[in-house]
Amino acid sequence: MKVSFTQKEYARLLELAHLGLWMAGSRPDDPATMPERYAELNQKLLGLAETFGCADLVEADVNGELFLNEKLTTGPVSEKIDKFVEDAFWSELVMRLAERDLRAERGGDATKIGVEYSEEDQEKLDAMEDAYWREFESRGVDHLVVLRGGKG
Repeated sequence: MKVSFTQKEYARLLELAHLGLWMAGSRPDDPATMPERYAELNQKLLGLAETFGCADLVEADVNGELFLNEKLTTGPVSEKIDKFVEDAFWSELVMRLAERDLRAERGGDATKIGVEYSEEDQEKLDAMEDAYWREFESRGVDHLVVLRGGKG
């Protein structure tokens, strides 16, 4: 099988690989975090950089292992990661707080995270999530308080 990419397409493929590896737990500043199942494929992909005119995006370490340089891992790619992390943080926080509140309101027998809710519970959960979204969109975490050692 023969595959061809333009220089621009290959550079975007490298971006996608970087984003995917980042999601899989790999961090560019720590090669030991590269998931083993992707390491060989990543090296193969990076090894094609010169062929596709993108040698300036890839470097080799002292062991000859290839990695993306800052030219690709900063800027727009880094901004996409930052946006993803920000969105994931707020979404997870809102969902967990709303589910916690629903469980507290309904008692210990309320549906656990990840299980389907009754229509009534889902409506209540949606309303709680909306309230948290409004609060966090207007004030961030400024009014968020963690009570250590119990409930207030």
